[in-house]
Amino acid sequence: MKVGILAGGLGSRLSEMTDRIPKPMIEIGGKPILWHIMRNYAQFGFKEFVIALGYKGEVIKDFFLNYRTRSQDLVVHLGRGTVDLRGRPAEDWEIHLLDAGETTQTGGRVKRLLDYAPGQPLMLTYGDGLANIDLRKLLQFHRRHGKAATVTAVRPPARFGGLQFKAGRVTRFVEKPQIGEGWINGGFFVLEPRVRDYIDDDQSVFEREPLERLARDGQLMAYQHENFWQCMDTMRDVRLLEELWQGGKAPWRVRRR
Repeated sequence: MKVGILAGGLGSRLSEMTDRIPKPMIEIGGKPILWHIMRNYAQFGFKEFVIALGYKGEVIKDFFLNYRTRSQDLVVHLGRGTVDLRGRPAEDWEIHLLDAGETTQTGGRVKRLLDYAPGQPLMLTYGDGLANIDLRKLLQFHRRHGKAATVTAVRPPARFGGLQFKAGRVTRFVEKPQIGEGWINGGFFVLEPRVRDYIDDDQSVFEREPLERLARDGQLMAYQHENFWQCMDTMRDVRLLEELWQGGKAPWRVRRR
């Protein structure tokens, strides 16, 4: 199963950093948050990624194109014009870098990601949030209910899409409620191919009409995650994630075997 990652937004609330790099490339513990997200999927066996690029997508391309030479020791044979790589092998991930356009909204990006995996369900997340979700249990939950989509519901301060549901079925989806501390959209979706039919075009915002319609049709289910989840929207969030990592208290950290 492929993992789609939305990595094309402007990240305007972090403009002091995103004027140089796209938001998913902001580093936590010396690695981009995008790498942390991918590593968490990989630990559950999901190792094929499709990254929907947009704003400064060339930075993400350059990172992966040069990943091995930057993360391993090198022996350069100048006379032969060859390079040997030494040390720990790189992660065995397959990465598709998809140019989705700088002006394409999240719905358009999701539609392109679904097209990239025709006839198959798709794992999906944003390129700026970390959690210690058991992704196998998320997928099992999705497969049991048989609906078109699953969204992971979390409980941070109410700054994102609010969810109301009964017996696991989402009955209403409201983007960014102004008050309340209820369940919200934490990302980490599982989508069936038919979700494509709920997205009109590149200017569709996935968190608005598509998810609202899925909820009205009874096709959106919520996987409740009451443990760690943290987005990276502000410098305060960046500092928090860095402190957790440096202090050895990062709940999302994957321990090397």
